[in-house]
Amino acid sequence: MRLILLGPPGAGKGTQAKMLNKKFDRPQISTGNILRKSIQEGTELGCQAKVLMNEGKLVQDEIVISLIRERIVEEDCRGGFILDGFPRTINQAEKLTETLNNMNLSIDTVIDFEVSTEELLHRLTGRSTCSGCGAMFHIASCPPLKEGICDSCGEALYQREDDNKETIKKRLEVYENETTPLREYYKKQGNLKIIQGSGSVEEIFSKVCLMVS
Repeated sequence: MRLILLGPPGAGKGTQAKMLNKKFDRPQISTGNILRKSIQEGTELGCQAKVLMNEGKLVQDEIVISLIRERIVEEDCRGGFILDGFPRTINQAEKLTETLNNMNLSIDTVIDFEVSTEELLHRLTGRSTCSGCGAMFHIASCPPLKEGICDSCGEALYQREDDNKETIKKRLEVYENETTPLREYYKKQGNLKIIQGSGSVEEIFSKVCLMVS
């Protein structure tokens, strides 16, 4: 099982990836997480990424792809993996395909979560994130047991500065412009599946499981 989960900010990719990891024991690979881990460990690629980030520049696709390659050759990825929100552009998709081909691997399924802008705005403006473990909460659908405190690790929750309506709308526009060609790319490869991402987390997860089983 080698999956890619696509969808705009707030579509629930991370939540679904965690549930897939728990059910099928396939690692969730987030480029943000592997970047942070590589930087913390002081690896060669991590150091290159840190320099770029400190200069306010985007980390080059070649570095991100190399980090992904290093990750998927680890033992826990032998049975497959779940790429959470990557790739986001055609260039990244092509480089990923090339890298996997060189490893005699391929992506089995690409799941694209479609959610209305109205629903995304509701989700993103009401969400908060744990400063410790990164767990996500929502004021309406998934509030913490104690206001401002993470249920899992007890660290403080915070709201991202860019989780306001105007910024979110701009982020969604950027995502749509980047990702529309990406959908066509995977549609031509024959492995794209679209899921309507509205409904309860459990309802959406049932749909996902049908597509990957």
